[in-house]
Order: sequence, then structure tokens, then C-alpha cells
Amino acid sequence: MMEELKKQVLEANLELVRQGLVIYTWGNASGIDRERGLVVIKPSGVKYDTMTEDDLVVVDLDGHVVGGHLKPSSDTPSHLALYRAFPQLGGIVHTHSTYATAWAQTGLDLPCLGTTHADYFHGPVPCTESLTPEQVKGEYERETGEAIIRRFNGLNPVYTPGVLVKNHGPFTWGASPSEAAYHATVLEEVAKMAYITLQINPDACGDAALEEKHFFRKHGPGATYGQ
Repeated sequence: MMEELKKQVLEANLELVRQGLVIYTWGNASGIDRERGLVVIKPSGVKYDTMTEDDLVVVDLDGHVVGGHLKPSSDTPSHLALYRAFPQLGGIVHTHSTYATAWAQTGLDLPCLGTTHADYFHGPVPCTESLTPEQVKGEYERETGEAIIRRFNGLNPVYTPGVLVKNHGPFTWGASPSEAAYHATVLEEVAKMAYITLQINPDACGDAALEEKHFFRKHGPGATYGQ
């Protein structure tokens, strides 16, 4: 069942390990089959070095397990909330990568300070608001997804393919699981660059015209980058 998507999701999860974005059993990647309304996601607490396609879990958009012999990731309700809210998404990744998580723990948006950031994220990478004690005690993972959705009110999730969840860590996404993992790698790198930049010059800021140029030469109907 869902064999091709399982291959893609397994590869996205393993890419997180190769890029140094996860250790032990931290983090997860998922992908969605929009026609079937089914999501493939990493199982909860399974080590990456032993995980196989058969270990991946298939759930519907209401969270019911319809395939697999293990429990899905504890973050599954967050992924499902995002898939329901943003039909453009084909894959989602969550990590606790060092620099992006550090930014999330500050509660601050990740500013766009240069062209590397602007090539992939249109403007700052936003950080969510804090969850209330009631939200944390209730359906915490679903509430995490809902906090992301609220933060993206007025933002384009295709142009800004990632978010920082306050006091938690980053989520990224894309048209496929592999693209979501790619954006997770880029987000970690630009978070590191921003940290170093602000250590050298705490007053550093971006150049809006340059940032717009770099973003839209890669994205949108007028894109000119690539073959």
C-alpha cells in the first residue's frame, strides 16, 4: 500500500540524518497522497538506522491508522493540521536542528539578512505565539499545528516553506517529502548564518530590494533561475 510514497518518505527521513538535522529518534518526515487523502509518516520512537519502509505508518486525514504495524509519530496531528489547511503541501518535516531550534526558543522570527535566505524564504521565517497552558494540556500536537496555521494568516506557505514553533523547533514543507527535507537543511544553514552575522554586527539588517530580486528570480511566474 502506498509503496512509492513510502519510498519517498523513508528517503526524506534518512536525508535528515545525512544532513545532521536529527539524532537518535528526534524529528520526523511525512508525505501525502492527495487523491487518496492518506499520509505516510515516520513511526514513533523508531531509530533511523533500523527503520524500513515497512515500519512507516499510513493514516487518513483524521488520524486513523489505515496501514502499518507501529504507532505513528507523536507529531502526526501537527502534520495533519497543516495538510488540511495548506493544500499546496506534499511533504512536511519536523526537526530539532541546533540553530533553527535555538531561534525557535528565543520566540523571535528569523530575519532575512542576505541573499542565501532570500533564495528560499520570502521574508523572515515566522515564529509562532506561545501555546496557552490549556492548549498544552489538551490536544497539544494538534494545537501546535493550529498555532502554525494562525501564524500564517496573510502569508504564503509556498513562498515561506517553514516556521519556527516557539520554545519547540522548526517545521518545513514542500511539494514533496524530499523538498520538505531540503528546506529543513536550508533553514538550519540560514539560521546559523544569521546567528553568526548578528554576533559580528548586532545591528546588521537585510536589503529589501536585493532580497526581493533573489527570491523572485527563483520563484513565481517570472522566475529566471535554472534551466
